[in-house]
Amino acid sequence: NAGSQGLVVAVRAIAERQLDGAAARRAILREVLSGFVNGILFAVGVGVIALLWFHDVKLSLVLASAMMATFVWAGISGILVPLGLKKLGADPAVASSVFVLTLTDVMAFFSFLGLATLILL
Repeated sequence: NAGSQGLVVAVRAIAERQLDGAAARRAILREVLSGFVNGILFAVGVGVIALLWFHDVKLSLVLASAMMATFVWAGISGILVPLGLKKLGADPAVASSVFVLTLTDVMAFFSFLGLATLILL
């Protein structure tokens, strides 16, 4: 999962007390950027494959856009969930993965179906 990398880095940094203040802001920005770059790369790949397979430009755009949104969201949730759990006093190493995976899956589901409804119907 795309959010797992940011999650692991965040939990490790929290455990080593390296993720406070400005470092947290830099980490959030870095994960958003990472999600954006990975999203573009995978969106282009998925969009091209969908175009070649289905010969439908709209469907290709829906798939590529949903992929992009999901990767960015995964990056954001991968860093914000552990930070949020730490702020609430919970152990981010224990609970973060369940939340990040659920949030990412829900985003993927709704972004694909929502965009498909808006563009294809």
